[in-house]
Amino acid sequence: MKSDNIKKGLQRAPHRSLLRACGVTDDEMERPFIGVANSFTDIVPGHIHLNQVSKAVKLGISEAGGVPFEFNTMAICDGIAMNHEGMRYSLASREIIADTVESMAQAHQLDALVLIPTCDKIVPGMLMAVARVDIPSIVVTGGPMLPGDYNGKPVNLITIYEAVGAVSSGKMAEEELDELERCACPGAGSCAGLFTANTMACLTEAMGMSLPYCATTHAVSAKKIQIARESGKQIMGLLNKNITPSRIMSQKAFENAVVVDLALGGSSNSTLHLPAIAYELLDQGVKVDLDLFEDFSRKIPHIASISPAGEHSMLDLDKAGGIPAVLTVLGDNINQNVVTCTGKSLKENIENVKVMDHTVIRTLDNPVHQEGGLAILKGNLAPKGSVVKQSAVDQNMMIHEGPARVFDSEEECVKAIFQGEIQEGDVIIIRYEGPKGGPGMREMLNPTSAISGMEIKSVVLITDGRFSGGTRGPCIGHVSPEAAANGPISVVRDSDIIRIDIPKRKLEFVVSDEEIEKRLKEVVKPQRNVKGWLSRYMRMASSADEGAVLK
Repeated sequence: MKSDNIKKGLQRAPHRSLLRACGVTDDEMERPFIGVANSFTDIVPGHIHLNQVSKAVKLGISEAGGVPFEFNTMAICDGIAMNHEGMRYSLASREIIADTVESMAQAHQLDALVLIPTCDKIVPGMLMAVARVDIPSIVVTGGPMLPGDYNGKPVNLITIYEAVGAVSSGKMAEEELDELERCACPGAGSCAGLFTANTMACLTEAMGMSLPYCATTHAVSAKKIQIARESGKQIMGLLNKNITPSRIMSQKAFENAVVVDLALGGSSNSTLHLPAIAYELLDQGVKVDLDLFEDFSRKIPHIASISPAGEHSMLDLDKAGGIPAVLTVLGDNINQNVVTCTGKSLKENIENVKVMDHTVIRTLDNPVHQEGGLAILKGNLAPKGSVVKQSAVDQNMMIHEGPARVFDSEEECVKAIFQGEIQEGDVIIIRYEGPKGGPGMREMLNPTSAISGMEIKSVVLITDGRFSGGTRGPCIGHVSPEAAANGPISVVRDSDIIRIDIPKRKLEFVVSDEEIEKRLKEVVKPQRNVKGWLSRYMRMASSADEGAVLK
């Protein structure tokens, strides 16, 4: 056992003494030491219940003969961090979470890990860590929040963001917004739609790192506690068989995750997180990039229309059979002979699974859209690529041409929107919001929701930052290279004509190559006065098309 390095032999008497101070008994000294990485915090709804989940995990570990040791990681709520300086810390915190789990596992020579994350950056951060340390690991995602109820209709956090725009344009009364605010988020769990947190939970299960049904089992369900307890037991089975993350998270497993992502119409942020996790497994021959998403996007139909793209909630997806049912429908599009955290193959896991509601999880011959939920656009505005959730774009906006309205920050753009300066047909450019330029690649939920709530129909938003998983409409993010790295987006000027053709995967502006080169020599970049560890992130972060990892 790896933990023998801290508990066996004469030279480890001091170590054992410290362990005894923690209450470890003689009997427990002989057992495997299992780390429980808990991202509990009482300011993030997705995490407020995780101590209860952790208790079940630790009970399962003890029952199966292990010794659980719990530690915590940070957790940022993107919704609370949104629209101000705090959002710069969100994506960047993924690296701290990965470093924390890696550090705790290595410094204390843990034999295995059970990960308990919920929200956007915490899930991929923990997966990055276990890819590095490569000891047996299993993930228990905290589960979705129940949808709220407003006048008999399901609502969630995005409903409120869009309502702010409706109030600003006089289409809703402030009293209605107040009522909506009080009911949209009814309790524990990650926000109720297929936003980034729930997308990443689904992809974790699709890769085989969570037990079946974990991703869609809701935070307040007793089933979540049962899955947590079973996961605590199962980690001992993985340890006994030495099934490590590098065996589970193979190239084929990542391809399964991409296929499920496209079939569900998941968050565009998956194009940051899956490549970042895969980057930790490069020496195992694993590679995930934008081209992989694009290759599958042409082949895999979009079969589930979950909020924000559609009317169904995560609760509907769970009732319809969850990720096992989605995998069953996808059939031969999935690599089924891959190992999973159950110790069995994916094929064995879904052998007897049935779809309970084909209005939620459609068949391949009756999809919501013929292509996958995400599309990768390239052109002279985004030579290395950009990402759009095409499943959430109206058909009449799949092709668009219009004049640019250029802003060097989210704040400048939001001010212009609420002052009524954006016209139908405009193409909004928000730049210097990428990994380096932001820094931190902030999400642009405020401008997208304001546009939607104000019912401005034919406006496109383009940014080298990113969009919330709750975004819908023609919102193109992750433009690479970013403005701060001398990408062409840095030289777009007001009134330049922008052409978007999602079916042809084109993102261009009508400026010659010679003019672009001339403008690049004249660019004056805005200065960001950044302190603390964000300044380190700004120097080291890679491009969005590479997952915004630190290099």
